Amino acid sequence: MRQVTSVGIGHASESASEEMPSSAVVGVEPDSYAELARQMGLGGFTADRLRSRGGVLDAVASPGVAERLGRAPRRIETDGGPVTVRITAVRPRTPAVPEGEFLLVDAAGLKGSPGPSVLLAAGSGLDPKALRAAVRGAGPDLSVTLRSEERAALSDSPLQSGAERIYVWAVAAGAGYAVLALVLGLLRSAPERAALLARLRTLGMTTRQGRHLLGLEALPQTLLAAAGGMAAGWATVGLLAPGIDLDRLALADAAGVTAPDAVLRADVWSLGLPAAGAVLLAGAVAVAQAWWAGRRTPITHLRAGDMR
Repeated sequence: MRQVTSVGIGHASESASEEMPSSAVVGVEPDSYAELARQMGLGGFTADRLRSRGGVLDAVASPGVAERLGRAPRRIETDGGPVTVRITAVRPRTPAVPEGEFLLVDAAGLKGSPGPSVLLAAGSGLDPKALRAAVRGAGPDLSVTLRSEERAALSDSPLQSGAERIYVWAVAAGAGYAVLALVLGLLRSAPERAALLARLRTLGMTTRQGRHLLGLEALPQTLLAAAGGMAAGWATVGLLAPGIDLDRLALADAAGVTAPDAVLRADVWSLGLPAAGAVLLAGAVAVAQAWWAGRRTPITHLRAGDMR
């Protein structure tokens, strides 16, 4: 699904002599722009937030502009002349203005504005080469900026990629030690378990029942270890979060970029999936041990496990 809309970006001030620093007034087509903002996940809103009612333009504003103007109708000076706006929604970001303060209004209500200056497109399958070729043919002063390329440039920084590699190796090492400890513990108790299964088989227990028995035997301590691991991970994230600056880590090489307020937080899936994997691994090892023990005769196991 693709969505394309044009916007006109100008500047606004609260009076003819007072400038609003780092603010922009953006004239948009309400329906198409609202759909594009929702599709991109950048400050989505419904189109009825940008309607003209009795000479007053409804507007969507950034938090800073909303704090200065308030929610009552307010007259401002734009590049196309004075207009009266009323803020109906507040969004922290919008596709047309990646950085800084903004005020979104219906372009039809901006009389005397210079018209669209930016074309926004969202969707899958966009061809960067074809877009740049089309722009070069339209004029020398036009350029193409792709969000995917900008994001890739930020994510490929040495600091961020190095932190990712350290994290991956740390997780792999921790998982390896956990698997090794689990396997060694089960191997050490293998003779006693095999002898127990052999005695129970002489009393009429089936191989399937033996697998269930070993699985249930390993379940309590495995669940306790998984719950302890999740609690330790949650506590670690809570303790380390105040001392880790994710904004600087992700945007270390990006000059002039205002970073979002990124905070390190515990994720349910990141904590729950390793714990579930440990439980499944313990169950699989117990089932494999029961299967291997079932291949040999009870007499062999009793002789091997008899320590008297």
